[in-house]
Amino acid sequence: MAWPSDPIDRTIVRLAVPALGTLAVEPLYVAVDTAIVGHLGTVALAGLAVAAQVLVLVASLCNFLAYGTTERIAFHRGARDPERAALVAVQALWLSVLIGVPLAALVAGAARPIVAVLGATGPSADAAVTYLHISAISIPAVLVTLVSHGVLRAEQRLRGLLAVVVAANVVNVVFELVAVWVFHWGIAGSAWSTVVVQLLSVGAYVHLLRPILRRSDARGLVSAELRRMLSVGGFLILRVGALMTTFTAATAVAARIDEPTLAAHQILSSGFLLLALSLDALAIPAQSLVAEALGAGDRRRAQHVARRVLALSIRCGLVIGLVVLVTSPWSPRLFSGDQAVVSRATGGLVVLAVLMVPGAIAFAYDGILIGAGQFRALSTMMIIVLVVYGPALVIPLVAPGTGLLGIWGALGAWMLARAVYGWQLARRRL
Repeated sequence: MAWPSDPIDRTIVRLAVPALGTLAVEPLYVAVDTAIVGHLGTVALAGLAVAAQVLVLVASLCNFLAYGTTERIAFHRGARDPERAALVAVQALWLSVLIGVPLAALVAGAARPIVAVLGATGPSADAAVTYLHISAISIPAVLVTLVSHGVLRAEQRLRGLLAVVVAANVVNVVFELVAVWVFHWGIAGSAWSTVVVQLLSVGAYVHLLRPILRRSDARGLVSAELRRMLSVGGFLILRVGALMTTFTAATAVAARIDEPTLAAHQILSSGFLLLALSLDALAIPAQSLVAEALGAGDRRRAQHVARRVLALSIRCGLVIGLVVLVTSPWSPRLFSGDQAVVSRATGGLVVLAVLMVPGAIAFAYDGILIGAGQFRALSTMMIIVLVVYGPALVIPLVAPGTGLLGIWGALGAWMLARAVYGWQLARRRL
């Protein structure tokens, strides 16, 4: 692909490349866990499928700490108010700690009933509970990481952030291989290696934030700013809650079919999370560039950014979909040696390939609308499209023969509805 000639395209790509690495941090942890734990057996992989869904849900519900912070700080940058931008960063860090500590206690204390609600039973449920008890320790660190990403995206300082992410994932692979295959700690070793790396990463993130935080005179809590962040957070939590209900319901349906289907679903889910980041990486520049343009009062520039992000996203979605389709016959074997799991995952990957184009459009409009501060509209959209998804997901539940194809076909209908609704919102609101 030729280097873009449009200056806005060049800026988007320049920001999207490191953004891809920063977005990949949590799904890469999950993908590494899936590949290593998958070779411990189907029971361990099924347990990881449930535990990973819970942890992704927690991180996603708290994503407002990143998205709301990016939009708010970028807006103040556009308005030439760096002190106010720094105040937002300080308050976001406070909020990550105030939310993270009790949330960690909740996940650890309620691990078994949470796993039961998702449909896991027997040995796979025990594996999921073990993973959650250990992983809960790092939840406050995950929230601080989200804030750090949000601040540095808004400030367009992504190279240092990318260096931390790459180092963390390399160390995680080494730690996990040693814990699982040298010390034979099983799924607990997988969880402990990820926790240690996440805790160590926090120090690096705080170091990157120090020059920004020093701009603010306020070091304690500022109630007015916290209230605004919580208000924005409420809308984003509704949005993410609807989004994660979609994937959590899919996992619950897979768990009620059989263990090979659940294990194959985990392979597709981790693959989707990782591949979708390539699309979401283009939406991240939209958040900061649209917000900055609106902060400067330049709506025409914001609209131009939106058009270019959409065009680049569609091209990226086509390329990724083709790669998924071509590699679908052999890629599931990277995650499991169970033929029943591999055959189910191979068929599901064909559906996943088709999902990439509507996914590209939906993610692009998410970034554009977040940059425009349309948090209420985004939450409403996600609740409405859930109505489209619900009846579609009933099909594999009442007709288990449709299996993984039925589950991911329902997810395809949901993604298409998001793309169409996002286009209508952006046309009216930007």
